[in-house]
Amino acid sequence: MRVIVIVDEQLRLEERPDPTPQGSEIVVAADGAQALEILLPENAGQAFHPALVLLDIKLPKIDGLEVLRRIRADARTRSLPVVVLTTSSEDTDIATSYRLGANSFVRKPVVFSDFVNAASMLGMYWLLVNQPAPEWQ
Repeated sequence: MRVIVIVDEQLRLEERPDPTPQGSEIVVAADGAQALEILLPENAGQAFHPALVLLDIKLPKIDGLEVLRRIRADARTRSLPVVVLTTSSEDTDIATSYRLGANSFVRKPVVFSDFVNAASMLGMYWLLVNQPAPEWQ
């Protein structure tokens, strides 16, 4: 199973805790532009097809809400599960995220180890418990 984590801080994958589903591939994008290059490249054959997108909305270059808008606008990524994982607690960010098609909105813990644990729990639910859309299985 493949996951893309789109966050504005350097994510140290060596610190991610077990359990990570065996066979999982995690790709990290540090900004919105890089995320879109990975998910929606000009050459469709080079697209990364994750089972889950963990998306921060406070991103450099292209903000996370615009990334979400583009994910939902493209037929290749329209049905991907997108979890907004951000430090924002603004009602407008929550409402806009859901209006644009986020599947979940989770406040990102400030302490890095808590963030890694939260991301791991989200991944366990979305990758092992949730039934994905048939085209992404």
